[in-house]
Amino acid sequence: MYGTHHRKDLAFEYKSQIQILRPSIHARRANITVKFQDLYGFTVEGNVDDVNVLNEVREKVREQGRVWWALEASKGANWYLQTQVTSSTLKTSLKLSSLVNGITLKKLIRKGIPPVLRPKVWFSLSGAAKKKSTVPESYYQDMTMAVEDKVTAATKQIDHDLPRTFPGHPWLDTSEGHAALRRVLVAYSFRDSDVGYCQGLNYVAALLLLVMKTEEDAFWMLAVLLENVLVNDCYTNNLSGCHVEQRVFKDLLTKKCPRLAAHLDSLEFDVSLVCTEWFLCLFSKSLPSETTLRVWDVLFYEGGKVLFHVALAIFKMNEEALLRAHHVGDVISIIQKSTHHLFDPDDLLTVAFDKVGFMTTTTISKQRKKQEPAVMAELDQRSRRLNSVFTDEKR
Repeated sequence: MYGTHHRKDLAFEYKSQIQILRPSIHARRANITVKFQDLYGFTVEGNVDDVNVLNEVREKVREQGRVWWALEASKGANWYLQTQVTSSTLKTSLKLSSLVNGITLKKLIRKGIPPVLRPKVWFSLSGAAKKKSTVPESYYQDMTMAVEDKVTAATKQIDHDLPRTFPGHPWLDTSEGHAALRRVLVAYSFRDSDVGYCQGLNYVAALLLLVMKTEEDAFWMLAVLLENVLVNDCYTNNLSGCHVEQRVFKDLLTKKCPRLAAHLDSLEFDVSLVCTEWFLCLFSKSLPSETTLRVWDVLFYEGGKVLFHVALAIFKMNEEALLRAHHVGDVISIIQKSTHHLFDPDDLLTVAFDKVGFMTTTTISKQRKKQEPAVMAELDQRSRRLNSVFTDEKR
């Protein structure tokens, strides 16, 4: 299922993937917990209401699929690539056509890319295809063969994390799944020695493998994600980029939800308690898989600012409950319970893009530059303290 993926009749494959969940009559009569597998093989635990929500979501996915198929039939299979005008000599009519395509595409992506189309749409729009085209065709194969038997601090940590990556998944938690994930992570650790390997990347790469179907495509998606989509230094040894993101988010929360931010400050709640996992794992450990992938649909097209939209939306959706919280533990519990049951991606993304307010990449970049000096000073001070302790212990 998750190995090399040959192109089939996409409409047939797409229809066969989206199955209606039908709980038994006994489950419908009682508010009991039920378990079932989602589209990507993850075990989902919830009540009958959650099952009903998932059925509604799957019907929405079908509707979106029909929209994408209609556009492919009328505009061509790769119409979504014709969204940018790169030459000033193009005719006005072609420029207008590209503009219309771009507006249509942005709206469509926010409503979700059909699962069967995700691999090719992500690969094209994210820049992964372009990045892959700059190296020899055998780059990934040569890389995996060259580093197969090498042992580094990164490979040791990867081996340690493999069995802890989505345990119980029917493919990822097998020897075949572990081997595929290991090859992707080890190859990237040698491609970028500054990043090497950081905990959190295992979950990101695992989900990319499930979506992209092939190791090589998952590798290039991971590369474009770390090198182009996300902020620099997010996964380096000191996680400086992640610390910057958390400070930026705290400022945004104060601006967008001032009453909530003040209340959380009064509880001495640190946003890093929930946001570290969000920014490092890109919500893959926090949200249901289809909701996570809907976030990634937009992330690969609109960029890293999407993470702030989503993080703010989660707090905004839980604002009233959080204002009633009296302890830090209550805040964490409310957030975690909410995210684990966000089975309808539209609920989250509607708040993220319609109610959080407008944010530009330029604005976020300015906020990052503003926060960087304080973060670097704090990390430097922390490093000095650790060195001092280490020196004292040696005496």
